[in-house]
Amino acid sequence: MTFPVITDRLCLRRFTPEDLIAYRAYHQLPEVYRYLYASPPEPEQLANQLSSAINSALNNDGDTLYYAVTLKESQTLIGEVLLKLASQAALQAEIGYIFNPAYAGKGYASEAVEAVLAQGFTEGGFHRIFARLDANNQGSIGIVERLGMRKEAHFRQNDRFNGQWGDEFVYALLKQEYDVSRTIV
Repeated sequence: MTFPVITDRLCLRRFTPEDLIAYRAYHQLPEVYRYLYASPPEPEQLANQLSSAINSALNNDGDTLYYAVTLKESQTLIGEVLLKLASQAALQAEIGYIFNPAYAGKGYASEAVEAVLAQGFTEGGFHRIFARLDANNQGSIGIVERLGMRKEAHFRQNDRFNGQWGDEFVYALLKQEYDVSRTIV
């Protein structure tokens, strides 16, 4: 995949070591991990986690490529989008995203996810890109639905975190659906 990816308001680029302070700022917030079935990482884990994001690539099934999402004007890191190679043989990828809540409600996540979907279908050659979401995460559900992804599955009580069962939705978009359904640029 080619970097950077530029949108109207954003620059999606590779992570760098200089991103650690801003990366740490949103990755330590409990509300960021509320729907991820995980606790925020310990501070000492964040440097290793960022290093993995810096060196990410899509070579084998299960590999994840990370996009640092920055504001185009200020280059402020506001979040990330990831693309995970689910199946090279079936040309399928999973898309995910984490954003600093301080930048919520401005359409940045939709804009960034749209850019990665476009690159995944064009440059990545994927046939299908899907997202797995906590069924209670109304913000993420709104993002994928605005982008034309359709709900394919509702898994009931399929994950457990802190003693609580959670439901999961799977949304997906096929390349031919992407070509005819673009409404957000």
